[in-house]
Amino acid sequence: MATVTNEKQLAGFIDHTLLKAETTSTQIKQLCEEAKTCGFAAVSINPRWVPLAADLLHGSKVKVGGVVSLPLGADFTKIKVAQAKECIFAGADEIDMVADIAAIIEGDEKYLAHQLDAVRKLCHSMRPKVLFKVIIESAALTREQKIFACRIADGCGVDFVKTSTGMHPAGGATVEDIKLIKEFAPHCRVKAAGGIRTVKQALEMLEAGAERIGTSAGVAIINQFRIGQPQ
Repeated sequence: MATVTNEKQLAGFIDHTLLKAETTSTQIKQLCEEAKTCGFAAVSINPRWVPLAADLLHGSKVKVGGVVSLPLGADFTKIKVAQAKECIFAGADEIDMVADIAAIIEGDEKYLAHQLDAVRKLCHSMRPKVLFKVIIESAALTREQKIFACRIADGCGVDFVKTSTGMHPAGGATVEDIKLIKEFAPHCRVKAAGGIRTVKQALEMLEAGAERIGTSAGVAIINQFRIGQPQ
């Protein structure tokens, strides 16, 4: 459980996110500049923009995060591996991949484990190692399905289990889901994402055990923390 005592520490937990289809190069440049100014952990962007972000953030401490199979997660395993590889070779330091949600719902352990293991092997074969985060779309799952997904992810050695894409109508991150992931994927870290727009929400997720916060409202959250809005 993270205890946040200052603005810099809070910023270091945030993945500054911009995944809209209509995103432009100007917006990516602004995103990267904000990430450097605030000291965010990473930017989270579509593959299209990874090369630009890698250039803009070169020499900074901000990591480049590329998303794979967003938002549905229904691509073939070989497509997910290829997309992750392209992102990495373009400059991504981290990969956020949407899991195959159907495999989770149907309890298809073989399919899900094979897919997670294939992308993890690629990410972890790099030097330095590329962090691999798996998005399970927790709000769309039952408790049993979440536990199943967590156990497979934990067994495959992924680095992070991430709650949500932020694009599913079922919703995003909850404190309850953070605690569940911590319990059933004990060897993984947790990224909370989806619907986190206030400093109160961000701090609640961190206190529950999240170690990254994915949000498009990172600057607003830091500003709220700075002026001491109610927590």
